[in-house]
Amino acid sequence: MQREAKGRVLLIDDDKIIRRTVHRILEYEGYTYLEADNGREGLARVTEESPDAVLLDIKMAGLDGIEVLRRIKEIDPDIPVVMISGHGSIAT
Repeated sequence: MQREAKGRVLLIDDDKIIRRTVHRILEYEGYTYLEADNGREGLARVTEESPDAVLLDIKMAGLDGIEVLRRIKEIDPDIPVVMISGHGSIAT
């Protein structure tokens, strides 16, 4: 018996291993998983896919997570965004 997905979660992260790990966890927990490996692709996915939530890496080449967060909130201020990082600081 296949269970209905709990929601659509978009992960925007430039680390392939992180994306693979989060993919497994979210699917196991019953969420539909969407991914992008950079900020520009992530913004396109937000516009095209309308995810229920976004997990967003702070440190990425090109558009960093802080800029992507600002632009996501311009697209849809109601999308919950969780910032993640292995290299962040308290100030960030």
